[in-house]
Amino acid sequence: MAGQGMTLSDLSGENLGKVSGVIAEFNPFHHGHQYLLSQASGLKIVIMSGNWMQRGEPAIVDKWTRAQMSLKNGADIIVELPFFASVQGADYFAQYAVQMLADLGIDQLVFGTDSDAIDYDRLRQIYHEKEPEIQTFIADLPKNLSYPQKMQQMWQTFAEVQFDGNTPNHILALAYTKAVATVAPEIQLHPVKRIGSGFHDDTLSDFASATALREHAEKDLSRFMPDFASFQAAPKVQWSDYFPLLNYQLLSANLTDIFQVNDELAVRLTSAIKTATDFEALVDAVVTKRYTKARVRRLLTYILVNVPKSQGFDQPKPHVLGFSAAGQRYLKNLDVVTKVGKTYQDRLTLQADAIYRLGNPAIPEQNYGRPPLRQTHGAAQKEKSVKNDAHS
Repeated sequence: MAGQGMTLSDLSGENLGKVSGVIAEFNPFHHGHQYLLSQASGLKIVIMSGNWMQRGEPAIVDKWTRAQMSLKNGADIIVELPFFASVQGADYFAQYAVQMLADLGIDQLVFGTDSDAIDYDRLRQIYHEKEPEIQTFIADLPKNLSYPQKMQQMWQTFAEVQFDGNTPNHILALAYTKAVATVAPEIQLHPVKRIGSGFHDDTLSDFASATALREHAEKDLSRFMPDFASFQAAPKVQWSDYFPLLNYQLLSANLTDIFQVNDELAVRLTSAIKTATDFEALVDAVVTKRYTKARVRRLLTYILVNVPKSQGFDQPKPHVLGFSAAGQRYLKNLDVVTKVGKTYQDRLTLQADAIYRLGNPAIPEQNYGRPPLRQTHGAAQKEKSVKNDAHS
C-alpha cells in the first residue's frame, strides 16, 4: 500500500516521532478537538467527514471551514472521508476510515474515548483472535436489537466490558479497535480520555461539546472554541433547511430503490411524512427500538441525496483538503487528489455536496477549482525548531 510504514523521520531526516492518524468530524471544531490533536505525536493526518456526518446530519459549516480550523490548531494533513463512508453505522465508518489512514501510512491511531478504564489493546487482541466466533455471536442476536445494544452484549460476553449505549465516543472507540484488528493490526492504538462536557451535553463551558456549540451557534462563542472568527463568518445549515427538499423526495421517490430502505421503513416513512411538520417530528415518528434516531437520520440522508440501493464503496484516491509544509512534503510520496476535476472518481460525494449547497445559497462551490488549504505550524514548526537548536 502506498505510504505504508513511512514515518516523518524518513521525510525530514530528523527524529520527529510517529505518523499519527485521527478520525474526526469537527462539527464544529472545539477545544476538545484541539486537545486531542495536541496529544498526537509527529505528523498528524486527519481523515475528516465532508459535509454530511456519521449520525445522518449536515455539517453546520462546510468541510473547508472545518479543515481550516483544524489546520490552524495542529493538523498537518486533512483528507476528506467520502460521503458514502461518512454516513454509515459505526463499524463501516470506522473500517473505511482506518483503511484510508493505513493506506496513508500512519503508525498510530489517536482517538477520543468516554472511558479511561478500557484496555483497547487487549480488546483489539481479543477481536483479532476471535473474530469468526464474535461475528457468529452477533448474527445470532435478536434482530430487534439496535447496533449499540448488540455491541454491548458482544463486548460484555467476550471481554467483560460494560458501557452505556448513549456514549457515542466510546462506541466509536470500540469500532476503531475492531477496525484496526481487522484492517491493519500493526497500527498502535492511542486512546485519549475526553475532557469537558459529554457528547449530548448542550450547556456551554470551556470544553463545550459540539452539540452545545451547534445549539448556541448564533451566540458569541469566542470563549468556547478555537478560531471562532472562521466559524462565525461561515454560512451555516441544519436539517430544517433541507426539510422541504426531503419532503419532496419522500412523496415522489420509489423509496425501496434507496440504499438500506426496506419495505417496512418505506411504509413508516410514507405514513409519517403526511403529518410531520418538521424534520425532528418525522424522525420521532419513524424511530423504533430497532431503528435508532441515528439510523433513521442516515436513511433520510440517503433519501435526500438519492443514494441507490446498489451503492457500494469503491475507495477513491484520497481528496486532500489542506496541509502544512511538512504535510505537503509527506504527500509527495502518495497518490492523492489535490484538485477535483472532471475525471474525479467519487461522483456520489460531488452529488451530496451539490445538495448540501442547496441548504444555504451563501455556501461556495465545494469541489471544482478548490486547491488544498495551506498552513505553517505543527510538525513544520518542530522541524524548524530542531534545525534552530542544531545551529545554536
